[in-house]
Amino acid sequence: MFRFPWSSAAVTAAAAALSACGGGGGGGDSPATPSGAPSPAPGPAPAPAPAPAPTPGPAPAPDPAPAPAPAPIPDPAPAPSTLPAASLVLPLPNDAQASRFLAQAGFAASEADIATLKSVGYNAWLDLQFLAPRTESHWDWLTRNGYATDAKKTANFDGFPNSVWCKFITSPDQLRQRMVLALSEIFVVSAVGATLPWRTMMLAAYADVLEDNAFGTFRGLLEAVALSPAMGTFLAMRGSKNDDGKGRQPDENFAREVMQLFTIGLVQLNLDGSVQTSGGRPIETYDQTTVTQLARAFTGWDFDTANAAGADPSFMRRPMVNTAANFSSGAKSVLGSTISAGVDGPAALRQALDTLANHPNVGPFFGRQLIQRFVCSNPSAAYVQRVAQAFNDNGQGVRGDLKAVLRAVLMDPEARLIDAGVTSSGKLREPVLRFVQVARSIKLSSAGQWTIPETSDPETRLGQSPFFSPSVFNFYRPGYVPPNSSMTAGGVTAPEFQLLNEVTVTGYLNFMQTLLTTGQGDAKPDLTDDMALSTDARAMVARQALLLGGGSISDATQQRIAAAVTTIAANTDDGKINRSRAGWMLLLACPEYQIQK
Repeated sequence: MFRFPWSSAAVTAAAAALSACGGGGGGGDSPATPSGAPSPAPGPAPAPAPAPAPTPGPAPAPDPAPAPAPAPIPDPAPAPSTLPAASLVLPLPNDAQASRFLAQAGFAASEADIATLKSVGYNAWLDLQFLAPRTESHWDWLTRNGYATDAKKTANFDGFPNSVWCKFITSPDQLRQRMVLALSEIFVVSAVGATLPWRTMMLAAYADVLEDNAFGTFRGLLEAVALSPAMGTFLAMRGSKNDDGKGRQPDENFAREVMQLFTIGLVQLNLDGSVQTSGGRPIETYDQTTVTQLARAFTGWDFDTANAAGADPSFMRRPMVNTAANFSSGAKSVLGSTISAGVDGPAALRQALDTLANHPNVGPFFGRQLIQRFVCSNPSAAYVQRVAQAFNDNGQGVRGDLKAVLRAVLMDPEARLIDAGVTSSGKLREPVLRFVQVARSIKLSSAGQWTIPETSDPETRLGQSPFFSPSVFNFYRPGYVPPNSSMTAGGVTAPEFQLLNEVTVTGYLNFMQTLLTTGQGDAKPDLTDDMALSTDARAMVARQALLLGGGSISDATQQRIAAAVTTIAANTDDGKINRSRAGWMLLLACPEYQIQK
């Protein structure tokens, strides 16, 4: 049970009533009911233990590539969308519109951020974010704070969460950091179960890879991810060797997941994300033969070092390298593309990734997931199609330009124009987003170490922590439908609801109560901005609601919260601070806040 020792009974009762309106509906398991792109069934987390170092040996005789199976004849595709183009010309936003956009495109809105956006407009703000300089890398932050030393070589991710929270809560390049979070939940690498030396630096290097490529091209991102030591370890491409004729087979883990989760999905899609069928049955994108062939194209890779247990972790930030003796040199057939016999390992990998990145599924498959991460859980087919078109061509003939894709996601009519009649619009804010948003809003600060403990515990914390997913399938599935709910009958996807249940609701509220009272770790809140308004509870709550809700929290709810806050005496500094805490707490418990429209 959550309880607020600094508040009145009226505030605690109001929090209980508000949170009860938004609890439940998740935590169970049901078949995903996809809208367009399918979601995979959860599976066991891949074993992240490092593979043995390669030992040179004679290359096997090349195997002939299998003849491709005839493609099924698809049923007619739906008619193209006739809705407006993705790029909107909009007037300058008001306060609520600016706050709403900033919560979609970043983590939070401050008064200064709102003023800037109101002054320059949406597209100019995006331009400024695309040009924003990079802040200190995770690798450099950890090195500067003493985590890249031999004494920390086997530490269990000491310091990495600190660096992540520091970036998410303080970095001015909010769009880049928000994209890093989104990519980390699509191209999943998890700290869970990792045991090899230098694992802290390995994960830091991977986060930097995502940041380096957040505004680049999809193809560049895909190769950087594939060759990162973290991904090589997590999905076991590192150390995967050719078939030696004695029963050894290439590891198929990365080959399977790079198709299923990172690029093309399980079934063929139309441009709008709808599933292609033949004879009324979905057309699969690949089969086991494709997985086997692709796995052969990914053999021979390992760390760029001869001593992974040595005192120098720098190999963890270098791409993996290929050893020819461990590469399967025979011909390979992957999704209609033949990799000729004799092509070396790096060239084979590039050709395989080219084939995947150019597959027509990537635009709708990847685009829909970005829409879900930034804007809404149930984008229309037309919205998916417009984003997929931007993926296919940025207007200058470039495919997979992530800046163009992000602009299409954030500037689409369905993102900018709220339709009150569409009850399935919006998304449940995932716990990490709620935490970072309020942390920025209350100006959470640290003396420098950001020792916020890992936040995965659902009973006392958030039930979610960046880069600590329980498996390669992320914290939730893109096509998750909450069981035994009104969403089930309508097939409405709500991915983040997979994290929501009675336990996580209480754990989240207790975590936020601690944050507002004493902070988390060495990070402490600064509530002085509310002090001048605390004697006017209605004005104080209105400010807080603007920063958190961006116009989504009704006047009636704000008045109800203000009435509860007013029961706390404001004739002392402690009373004023407690009013501030109560206002934030009640808004954080409010379903009108937790559902981002």
